[in-house]
This record gives sequence, structure tokens and C-alpha cells, in this order.
Amino acid sequence: MAEVEEQGRKLSEESTDESEEEDTEEEPKLKYERLTNGVTEILQKDAASCMTVHDKFLALGTHFGKVYLLDIQGNVTQKFEISPVKINQISLDESGDHVGVCSEDGKVQVFGLYTREGFHENFDCPIKVMALHPQFIKSNNKQFVTGGNKLLLYEKNWLNRWKTSVLHEGEGNITNVKWRGNLIAWANNVGVKIYDIGSKQRITNVLRDNTSLRPDMYPCSLCWKDNTTLIIGWGSSVKICAVKERDPTEMRDLPSRYVEIVSAFETEFFISGLAPLADQLVTLYYVKENTEDMEEEFRTRPRLDIIQPLPEGCEEISSDALTVRNFQENQCRDYRLEHSEGESLFYIISPKDIVVAKERDQDDHIDWLLEKKKYEEALMAAEISFKNIKRHDVQKIGMAYINHLVERGDYDTAARKCQKVLGKNMDLWENEVYRFKTIGQLKAISQYLPRGDLRLRPAIYEMILHEFLKTDYEGFATLIREWPGELYNNMAIVQAVNEHLKKDPTNSILLTTLAELYTYDQRYDRALEIYLKLRHKDVYQLIHKHNLFSSIKDKIVLLMDFDKEKAVDMLLDNEDKISIDKVVEELKDRPELLHVYLHKLFKRDHHKGQKYHERQISLYAEFDRPNLLPFLRESMHCPLEKALEICQQRHFVEETVFLLSRMGNCRRALQMIMEELADVDKAIEFAKEQDDRELWEDLISYSIDKPPFITGLLNNIGTHVDPILLIHRIKEGMEIPNLRDSLVKILQDYNLQILLREGCKKILVADSLSLLQRMHRTQKRGVRVDEENICESCHTPILPPDTAQAFGVVVFHCRHMFHKECLPSPGTVLGTQYCNICSAKRRGPGSGILEMKK
Repeated sequence: MAEVEEQGRKLSEESTDESEEEDTEEEPKLKYERLTNGVTEILQKDAASCMTVHDKFLALGTHFGKVYLLDIQGNVTQKFEISPVKINQISLDESGDHVGVCSEDGKVQVFGLYTREGFHENFDCPIKVMALHPQFIKSNNKQFVTGGNKLLLYEKNWLNRWKTSVLHEGEGNITNVKWRGNLIAWANNVGVKIYDIGSKQRITNVLRDNTSLRPDMYPCSLCWKDNTTLIIGWGSSVKICAVKERDPTEMRDLPSRYVEIVSAFETEFFISGLAPLADQLVTLYYVKENTEDMEEEFRTRPRLDIIQPLPEGCEEISSDALTVRNFQENQCRDYRLEHSEGESLFYIISPKDIVVAKERDQDDHIDWLLEKKKYEEALMAAEISFKNIKRHDVQKIGMAYINHLVERGDYDTAARKCQKVLGKNMDLWENEVYRFKTIGQLKAISQYLPRGDLRLRPAIYEMILHEFLKTDYEGFATLIREWPGELYNNMAIVQAVNEHLKKDPTNSILLTTLAELYTYDQRYDRALEIYLKLRHKDVYQLIHKHNLFSSIKDKIVLLMDFDKEKAVDMLLDNEDKISIDKVVEELKDRPELLHVYLHKLFKRDHHKGQKYHERQISLYAEFDRPNLLPFLRESMHCPLEKALEICQQRHFVEETVFLLSRMGNCRRALQMIMEELADVDKAIEFAKEQDDRELWEDLISYSIDKPPFITGLLNNIGTHVDPILLIHRIKEGMEIPNLRDSLVKILQDYNLQILLREGCKKILVADSLSLLQRMHRTQKRGVRVDEENICESCHTPILPPDTAQAFGVVVFHCRHMFHKECLPSPGTVLGTQYCNICSAKRRGPGSGILEMKK
């Protein structure tokens, strides 16, 4: 078997690489191997003349008249001496139990391999072809045909005798015959005919195209693709014929079937054989012409092509030149192509050689990819088809790919592929790590090392960390961040980092990494010191994550210096862990930081830091005056005298005005607005807020000799004070800016007030009338009195059991009902009576009385 494979590989190399350009990248579709073992010995002494293929075995005929039955490896299982001359054709039925043989001396034999039945006949002319009925094993299908100068059909009748009938004659020798189902196709010198054995009708005649070629030198090739598709190859012409059923309405005297040529095309070389391959064709060519691009010794090698038939042509899929033995001496008629329908096996038969062509499987595809150094494609193909490959191993292909990448210097890609190829094999991982160390490429493989449940020895990770620590601080820091701390000995790495820090104590990358290592080791206090020293952004995350508030009580100033906003938010969010008093104590020497803290505390809750409100007055005055006035307005615990003192010392007019007004000294506050700020609008606004007539008098008195102030008062006073009071006090002859506009505005405001009053009056009258009408409608409605109503005084049914007796009921408009005798005597106001319940509730009297008597 090894010999067969070795020869097959050599033949494949010869038949592909030598026939095509050396640098082609197109993968061959077929692979080749010689049929050896017993065949080699037979062909050394004899020559093959024909062969038939069955799924179970092969039948080989020779020039010396012998028939050999072979297994698929070429070993002889049986031998038959048929004739002293050439065997022309061997035919097998579908079961493989019966064999038909014809020879050059006119002998025809049909015999069973496992039965005694048979047929023997000698003709006076060579019998070139024969074919058994595919179902010859069945008793009602004991039929076969032979072809010499005419086509004869042999049938066994019910008397167990053979009956002979001529199907065709008169057009030269029969050169080929193929039987499929009920259809017999044969070729003679004129063309190809098809006969329907069921209807006993000949249904077509396909004429030969190139009549200049001798039929005996360039015989016709016939092949049934299926029960209704015949492929004809003759010379350089190919036709694909489809047998179809004729429409019953069109039959008349015509056969029930007809043939349609669905594809026809010419080929470059002469056809020696045809076979189907799915929807494609495998063609065996005899190459006769000498072309300039062929070397002398290869000019007549046969070719095996795969082509794709098209309606008006074909497309070449692949082409292989075959180096068969003694090909220089062979002619077109010396080659045959047989195929096994059960498997995609194609047998190229020549007198001194038999070559088997097979479809390339996934192993062959991977072989080709590896040969072309297409390792990535080979690895992908192996992964996709790992269940079907037999000769290859996915991991070995992957290792070959990694080796190739390393040899090429593509270390990053090689390292990345390790993750996929090495998988869970820790031994292979360690070998690769040491190999990358040898070539100085530990950095390349570091990011792909296993770091999950499956891990390497800690020494491997430490070796890589030490390598980075020597040459690349940033890479070292990245690995520390990405790798879990349990992968390596943390203390050993900490010691190594400290050694490097002795040489460079201010290196921020090493310090940050050291802090991370301390964090992994749960030495959070050491990590916090480094983070605060570096002012690292992760310091707050570290404090929160590991609850380090007890460690930062004496480091509040450092935290505030680093990031005031984050520090204050953290301190306020964790008052239960660091008290307000502790924070104030720590920040007492840094008033600017203390102000930030107390200001945010006040914003969150006005009462929590109330005992520090007095201190906050000076802090706001010193560091944040814009927020002083809002603080004074919102704080309920601020000492006003202290605040007034500070504001007066610093000449904060607005704040002083607010404090004076809050303390009740509104006249002094208004005076400061007029004198210090000289802002009439603010003065007017202040007077409006206080709504004090005396303040308006003071404002008018202060403004009466200041024309700009008079203008401001005229524009704004109309809705609060009668403008006539101001106008009467203006001195004659005083020039007042925009006086006319101010007076016009006063009149417009007055008109607007009159219109508003009239509008309100109309609305009030309309609403009163509407309500009066509603009340009137309501009082005119009747009130239902039935057995379910009760007296509101005695709480008995309002209607007596005996309605025949006289009774009196009083019903008020409030829907309360009383027996007449249950009510007190009417009041003194003209006999008016009120509902006792509603009067008690002070909801007003009823508007009348309904009295019912019977």
C-alpha cells in the first residue's frame, strides 16, 4: 500500500506540476495514482485492450484474449481464458453477477460468476462491442446486444432459448454501445442512434460532425449521465442529449420519445473518453498537434480535463497532462476512460498503464496549501473539516504555521496564533515561551499567555515581567494592570520594582505600578500613600473600594489639594465615617479649603453645619463674596449683628442693605441704596418689597431735587403710590429728562387700571347673574319624598305607616326633612323657619320651606 501511495504521489507530481507552469497557484481538482499490484505484472507481459468498472471490482481485458477480475487495489481475484486474440469489450450488469465478453475473432460469451448459465457463440466477423441488459440478473431481462457490422439483440424466450433480432445494419461497423434502463445507444460510421427497448422504437439519429476522421482511429465515446441524458464525444465535438417524452397530442406515427441536444461545443483536442462529475464533465483527450509551448517529449501526453458545459460552449475548470507509460506510441483509439458511479473514481486505460484519478479530499487540499506555504488557509480548512481529515492534525498544522511565521520574522502574528493553536496544552505553551525568549521576543507573546482557569507556572510570568522591567516600564505597567495578581509571586515583583526605584525614585510609572502591586497584596495604606504622592486619579476609587476612610483622617488636606470637588463629595457622602467636626479641625489652617467644604455642606443641608455659620460669614467675605448674599438670605442661624459688622467693615453695600432691612432698619437701608449705590431702580424695588408708605415718602423726598430719580419714580411708582403726590411736589421750572414719556406712561397705566376695573366689574356682574339663575332653577326643582327618607330630628320614617291620616312634612332646600311637629315654632321674622342642622353648622338658613299636608 505504501508503494501505491508513493507511486501515486510521483504520478500526481508528474501529471500536474510538469504539465503546467511551475508557478501556478491554481489547485488541481484531481489526484492520480497508478493501478499496481497484479496489474503491473499483467501489463509487463500483455497489454490492456478494455476495462469495465463495477462498484465491487474491475474487469480487465487484454490483447492476448484474457479477462482478469481485479479488486480496487489491482489484485487479481479471477482469470478467464476467453480467446487467443484481443478482447474488444467487457460488459457487466448492475449486480456484477454476469459478465459479457466479445473478442476480435468473433467470440461472444455471457456467463454468470456465481451460476452455470451462459451463452457462447462464434461469429465469422470481429465483434467490436457488446452490452448486457442492466437488469440481466432478472429472468425477464435476459437480453444483450452485440455489434460487429450490424447490431444484434439476443433475448431468451419462455422456452429458455435465445432469440436473435437485428436492430440496425448497413451503416458500417458498430464502434460503441451503451445500455441504460430501457435505452440502448450505439455509434457506427454515420452517427449515434438510440433505441427504446420498451416501445421497440428507434427514437433518434445524431449525425457525426467531422466525417473526415476515420471512425476506427477516432472512435466515438458514449456515456450515460443518468437514465435520460447521453453524452457523446466524437473527434473534437461534444454533444449532450436529453431524452424526453413526447406530448401525446403530437405523436401520430412518431416515437413516444424524442431527443433534444441541450449543449454542443468543440474541444481543442480529440476525445478518447467521457465521464460525468456532478454537473461537470471529465474528458480524456488525445493530444496530436505539436504546439510551440510544449516541449518535444511531452507533446503527445494525454490530458484529463474537467469542463463545465454551457448551452453554447464550455468552461475549462482544470486540466492535467498525464505521463502514462509508452504514451509516445499510443493513438486516440488506445485510450479509454471508465468511471465508478458509486465513487468519484476515473480510470484512464492505455495499453501499458492504468491510472486512477480521484477527486481530491480535504487532506489533499490541505497538502496543497501547505506545499504552497498557505498555512493560514490550511489551518482554517483543517478547523472547518476536522471531523473529515484523516492524515492531518489541526494542532500540527498550527505549529507549522507558527514556525513559518517565526522564520519569516512576523513575531506578533506568530504569538497571536499561539493562543488559537496551543489551546489548553500547557507543555506546548511553555516550549513556545522559551523559544520566544531565545529569539528575544518575549514581549510579543506576553499579551497572549493563558491567564484564566488554565495557567502556566508562576516562573513563566515572572520571567516575562522581569524582561519588561529591564527594557520597557510602560509595558511592564500594562502587564501588571492586565494580569491577575495570582499569576505570579507578588512579593518578588514588588522587590524587583523597589530595586529599580532606588535608581529612579521619582519614576511615576514605577510608583503607580508599585501602588497597584500593593493593592493586589492588600497593603492599601502603602498604595494610598503612593497615590496621594502622585496625585493619582484612582486614589478616590481605592478609598471607596477598600473602605480606607480611617486611613485618610489625617490626609484630608492632601486629598483637598489634589481635587477639592471629589474630596468634598467623598467626605460629605461619608459623614458617618469622618465627622464634620473632624474635617473642620483638619482644615482650620487652610481657610480656603474649609470654605469649599462648608459651602457644599450648606448647599446640601442648611442646618447640619449651623454652628459654623458665624465662621462662614468671614469665609464667604474673604473667598466667595458672590455667594455671601444668598448665604445670608438662606441661613436661619447666622448672627445678624456679626454679619452686619463684617459687611460694614468691608463696605459690602448690598449685603449691608439686606441685613439692615432684615433687622427692621428699612429707612437706613433705603438711604444706603440712594447714597451709596445711587440706584433708583433698586430703591424702588426695595420700596416695593417693603410696601411701606413711609418708605415711599422718604424715597420721594430724597429724589425730589434729582431729576433722573424723578424720571425713574414716574416710570415705576404708578401702581403703588398716587403719582399726583409726586407731581405736586416737583418744583416749577425743573428740567426732568423724558418727562413727557413718563407722563404718557402714567396715563397709560391709569387707563389700563380703569379698563381692568371695568373688565372685572363686568365679569363680576355676569357671574352673579349666572349664579342667581342657577339658584333660581335649583329652588324651583321638586324634592322627592318617599318611605326611605327619615326625619332629621326623630330619625323615624318621614312618611307615616298610615297615609290616610293627616300629617305634615317640612322639606328645606338643603334636602333635610322634618316632621312638622318635630320643628320648633317659627321665628319672629315673618314666620320664617330655618333648618336646625344647617343653622347649627353656620351654613346659612334655608331659602324657603316646602310644606306638605294631607
